[in-house]
Amino acid sequence: MLILKTLHIWMVVSWFAGLFYLPRIYVNLAMVPVDSQAEYERLLLMAGKLFKFMTPLAVLTVVSGLWLWLGYGFSGGWLHVKTTLVAALAVYHAYCARLLQAFRTRQNQKSHVWFRFFNEIPVLILLAVIFLVVLKPF
Repeated sequence: MLILKTLHIWMVVSWFAGLFYLPRIYVNLAMVPVDSQAEYERLLLMAGKLFKFMTPLAVLTVVSGLWLWLGYGFSGGWLHVKTTLVAALAVYHAYCARLLQAFRTRQNQKSHVWFRFFNEIPVLILLAVIFLVVLKPF
């Protein structure tokens, strides 16, 4: 189980790298002037590749987390809260896909400032999850 836990932590870190960076690419996409087609396409390509990289990591993170659940059991209120936060991250990830599609079809209506705030959501969730896992407060 310790090997699985180690792999789970590695997958979480890798998934979060994508969750932190993808919205930063969206900030830059939202700032590209209309006449900079090449820059827009380059950023769009980067965003698409990153999303393809992070999606399997998200799935593997959730699967390994469920596997750990089965091995250690599902007890403690902290784990219920953590599970809710992971579900929120999955929704965030899915919403990132929707935003990527909006950029691909040039339908994005959100400003770079909005994306800067949007980028902070996984940071706050990660902080909460770390506190819950380490302290197990309830």
